[in-house]
Amino acid sequence: MNTANDSVNSWINAAKNSSYSKITRKQFLKKSYQSIKSSKIDTSQVSNLSVIAYQSLKLGDTLLFKKQNKEALSIAKKFNDSFALGDVHWNYASYYNKKQVYDSAFYHFNLAHTYFDKSGHLYESAKTQYGMAFTKGRFKDYSGSEVLTFKAINKFETLENYKSLASCYDHLGQLQNDIYEYDRALLYYNKAIEYSNKVAGNHYLKEAILNNIGIALLRKKEYAKAASYFSKVLENENIKSQNISHYARVLSNKAYGNLLMRDTIDIAQYLKEALHIRDSLNDKGGIIISKIHLAHYYVYKQDTAAAISLVKEANSLAEKIKNSRDYLETLSLLAQLDIKNAVEHLKKHIQFSDSLQTVERKIQNKFMRISYETDEYIEETERLSQKIIWVLLTSFGLILTLGLLYFIKIQNAKTEKLLLENEQQKANEQVYLITLKQQEELEKEKIGERNRIAEELHDGILSKLFGTRVGLGFLDFECDENIRKQHQLFLEELQIIEKEIREVSHQLSNNIDSSQIGFSKIIYNLIESKCKIGNFKYELDFDEHINWQKINEVIKVNLYRIIQEALLNIIKYASAKNLTVSFKYNNRNLVIIIKDDGLGFDAKQKKKGIGIKNMKSRVKKINGVFYLHSKLNEGTTIKIQVPI
Repeated sequence: MNTANDSVNSWINAAKNSSYSKITRKQFLKKSYQSIKSSKIDTSQVSNLSVIAYQSLKLGDTLLFKKQNKEALSIAKKFNDSFALGDVHWNYASYYNKKQVYDSAFYHFNLAHTYFDKSGHLYESAKTQYGMAFTKGRFKDYSGSEVLTFKAINKFETLENYKSLASCYDHLGQLQNDIYEYDRALLYYNKAIEYSNKVAGNHYLKEAILNNIGIALLRKKEYAKAASYFSKVLENENIKSQNISHYARVLSNKAYGNLLMRDTIDIAQYLKEALHIRDSLNDKGGIIISKIHLAHYYVYKQDTAAAISLVKEANSLAEKIKNSRDYLETLSLLAQLDIKNAVEHLKKHIQFSDSLQTVERKIQNKFMRISYETDEYIEETERLSQKIIWVLLTSFGLILTLGLLYFIKIQNAKTEKLLLENEQQKANEQVYLITLKQQEELEKEKIGERNRIAEELHDGILSKLFGTRVGLGFLDFECDENIRKQHQLFLEELQIIEKEIREVSHQLSNNIDSSQIGFSKIIYNLIESKCKIGNFKYELDFDEHINWQKINEVIKVNLYRIIQEALLNIIKYASAKNLTVSFKYNNRNLVIIIKDDGLGFDAKQKKKGIGIKNMKSRVKKINGVFYLHSKLNEGTTIKIQVPI
């Protein structure tokens, strides 16, 4: 995104460069405009769009300006960007100012100033305020223009913007000139010169002020002094090449000043040169002034016909371009020169002057109304913005409340589910506990039955068999040798049977301590079944010092479930071939070690699964300590230590 912005900025800067042709500059603007339109528009690009629109206006493409500025205004409103809104309205003000639609220009200057002022953009606020002052000055609202100019001056002084300060004081001088306060005008002009001296490399600004001082001195009839100021400007050897329009203006003024001093050397040449330049530039306002000056020369030369002809041409052009000041001046000159039609010219002068005053008064009132309505518009916009904010906040609060209620409902459902699961788990624990007890009781019964059978064999059947054999051995009966031998063989066979019965009896009775067999057998059955599923071998080792009868049933249930969980993990993930499970008794602690030779894992990096969490939870429940050690391709070892 930064690269795209950089490209847009570079194209805009290139479009501002007057060394390029107009066509090339327009192409740069087109590139920057298309780049903005093809990307996601943000506030920085809104400002760029406004700048592009203004540059299009400067290059004379008013249709493109209107399109781009309208888009910029729409987007600026969407983002509620005060600076962008001010900038867009400033563009419109420049457009209407150029078209001399001054009420519309003032309206947009006022809107732009309000946006800039409220958003703290001091320079832009001052510039648009100066624009309003300049527009008011054109319609002879001198006091209103002066007030606005001084407000702009205060801001420019804060910014130390000497160029703008020079322009402001120059404008104040022109206002005083218009109301014949020439001394005050000169005071402001000299102040403007002071500030222009602080602006490096801006000769045109200073020369324009010097020219205005010369005009004020001409009106004061200080012709020689006025001529010196015009001469100062013309001393610049590059003035003709740098700004030929300005050169023609000063040259015509100097020639006219010399005429007023009756120094007529080369006057006609200078006046005609100035007129020729202005005519080639199509500077209609300048053409009117040059023709008026040249008419005065012909009056001096007593060529009234030539003078009247020039004044009529100037009058017609002033009327055409709606230049009220020069139109009135030419009517006044015609009334003096054209004696035959003097009454008609004076009548036109009076009528136009009256109508002009009416128009100016209406426009002044319109300016006041625009200022008031603009403030109302901004206030209404802010009120609507506040209303929208309140609606959004209320909506957000409502959504948040509903979301919170929904969240509470979900949490309650989850809590109920957890409680049910907890109850289920407790029930399962009881089932396992009962199962263990049943299995232990079953094992006890089995052992008891074996002992009873062993006793019955040893004390009952074996004793009777022994008695029978002994009795048979003492029998004396007459028989042949074969029968006696057969008798002896039967007695020996009985003795062998006694021996076998005795061994069976001993095996039945000499088996397992009934207090140890229950839990061990259960664990054995568990490991045996899981090893068949996982297809791995196992070793199971029980410490003979462990008295399972004295160990709490809750501990045994949790140990059973822990071993069960460990075996499931080995089957799922380990791919082990061998398993070792050992139960040791060490310093009043029961130590269980479960070790496999499977794949293992990096215990530091891998996130612990639910199985390991469950094992830890169960160990914690029986106040034990859980250890886990695992490495990739080195298997896993789980060690559990439980105080008993």
